[in-house]
Amino acid sequence: MEKLKTTVDKVLGLLCIVLFSILVVDVVWQVFTRLVLHNPSTWSEAAATFIFVWLGFLGAAYMVGERGHMAVEFIVKRTPLNVQRIVGITAQVIVIAFAVLVLGWGGTRATTVAWLQEVSGLPITVGPLYMVMPLSAAFMVFYGLYNIWDLGKDSTVPDTAVEDELPEVI
Repeated sequence: MEKLKTTVDKVLGLLCIVLFSILVVDVVWQVFTRLVLHNPSTWSEAAATFIFVWLGFLGAAYMVGERGHMAVEFIVKRTPLNVQRIVGITAQVIVIAFAVLVLGWGGTRATTVAWLQEVSGLPITVGPLYMVMPLSAAFMVFYGLYNIWDLGKDSTVPDTAVEDELPEVI
């Protein structure tokens, strides 16, 4: 299971790096055509918007895998280990439910409805661009299930991406 997660991490991380690189090139091109050539590119703004959305959704899925999403842990870390495990598993179940219902089901419906809607400035339709929602849902469900498995197998509750020192209570 850990080998699969490592492979998915590498693929998703590489995809985010590629999308970010394309976004940088696209925005630089947009600025160059507007300020240097005085003839703004007609497609680069729409492309940047969609690339940024894809990057955001896939980056959010990657963060679920790293357990790097926002969490307020200072109370939970003061509870017994079994309570920490229950809270961690409950959080992952909520992530999975959100991914399935909102991103998976809702994203599939949005993709279907917008499949033939044309994008101004780009020679594509909106539907394929909306496919990032169910795609990121699949990654989030995988990571959520992995995190539940990981929480269940260890004798200690794994921390999030960064270990923070708790302040002394005076």
